[in-house]
Amino acid sequence: MRILVVEDDAAMARLLRRALASEGYAVDVAGTGPDGLWAATENDYDAVVLDAMIPAPNGFEVARQLRERGRWAPVLMLTARADVADRVRGLDSGADDYLTKPFALDELFARVRALVRRGAVPRPTVMRVGDLELDPGSRRVERDGVPVELTSKEFALLAELMRHPGQVLSRSHLIDHVWDSAYDGASNVVEVHVRRLREKVDRPFGRESIRTSRGAGYLVTDDTADASADLPAAVRDSDGDAR
Repeated sequence: MRILVVEDDAAMARLLRRALASEGYAVDVAGTGPDGLWAATENDYDAVVLDAMIPAPNGFEVARQLRERGRWAPVLMLTARADVADRVRGLDSGADDYLTKPFALDELFARVRALVRRGAVPRPTVMRVGDLELDPGSRRVERDGVPVELTSKEFALLAELMRHPGQVLSRSHLIDHVWDSAYDGASNVVEVHVRRLREKVDRPFGRESIRTSRGAGYLVTDDTADASADLPAAVRDSDGDAR
């Protein structure tokens, strides 16, 4: 197992190298953001231990750029600051876990083991389906570069659909993940919110990316001409006509 440590404090970098090596990891060390970006882009690591407060680009920016470049090695972010805002910023930048200094080595080892088990699974910080883009961190939605204003529930529904592009999600799945299993409100709440989403992210742009699969559920797809031609006959547009 190969680990990259990105840490500008030489004493901390030596400690991390020795400690992780004692656990059987092969450890590379980078002391700056640019060096860390280069190493993590050029090599396949099982995990990256990344200090948040390295000189520019800092750890938040390094994590963001790694995800933008399609590098999915799990990232454990370290920081001396325990602010909730910093933890949120790190996770929204693409980090998978967060550890505040000072920390116990046993906890570091446990968190690294958990990340290594997770593996390098693609998990982009910004979701894109065709020209539709959603950023969970900034809660931004754009279509073809034009901002789209959504309510918090509309945003959550679109985010859940975009996490599974091209996959039909049942009404019960959406209730469980966007509302919750105990929801006892209007029975047509999903249909109402899907209709509102279409009015905001599809209709103004002449698009039909939010589809209905009759009797099965809903999906988001890249609605280019080629993609539409490949859709199953059971998938319907918002008016119920077969595509």
